[in-house]
Amino acid sequence: MKSLAQNFLWLFLIGSISLLSSCKKDDIAPTDYGIFSSQDANTAVMNGVIGSNTPAHWDNFIAAFPSTNTIIMKDCPGSEDDTANLEAARKAHSSNLTIHLPADAEIASGAVDFYLAGTTRTREPGSKIGVHSWSDGSKDATEFPVGHENHQPYIDYYKEMGFSQEDAEAFYYFTINAAPASDIHWMTDEEIALYKILTP
Repeated sequence: MKSLAQNFLWLFLIGSISLLSSCKKDDIAPTDYGIFSSQDANTAVMNGVIGSNTPAHWDNFIAAFPSTNTIIMKDCPGSEDDTANLEAARKAHSSNLTIHLPADAEIASGAVDFYLAGTTRTREPGSKIGVHSWSDGSKDATEFPVGHENHQPYIDYYKEMGFSQEDAEAFYYFTINAAPASDIHWMTDEEIALYKILTP
């Protein structure tokens, strides 16, 4: 099994070409839940890389398990497709879910954005939350000035998830300055509290 660091490096290397090889959503069977699985009638487990088909996989899952009110995220190293990631996250957010990180959870990059979709967000000590800058393939986010339009989709997303304008900007600019796109910064407990990653 790949370590989270190996998975992260792999995502960074292939992210820009992943859309070319992804299958069409129409080809997904209704019983294909992708990275989601059912722990019980109310609880989903999320384990793996968020991809282009994750929104369709989530639709399949919630149709099969409509009483789901909790997602447990485990080893989620990030996303191959930011657009699909935020689409799936918005779907999850609309279901008013609790998203929980057990003690052995490791989530990073786009998976952290998905985690913020929980209307209730909890974690156990030992769980890891990793952030970094995004890249468009030639430039890291930090190469665009503060206030540039390329930053706005993420700030707007955090606001949709319940952050104030000030908190959304603070967390976003923290993430892109915490580590370059090819690296990762594991947030401290103090940072997790400061940037209001967990719900009260």
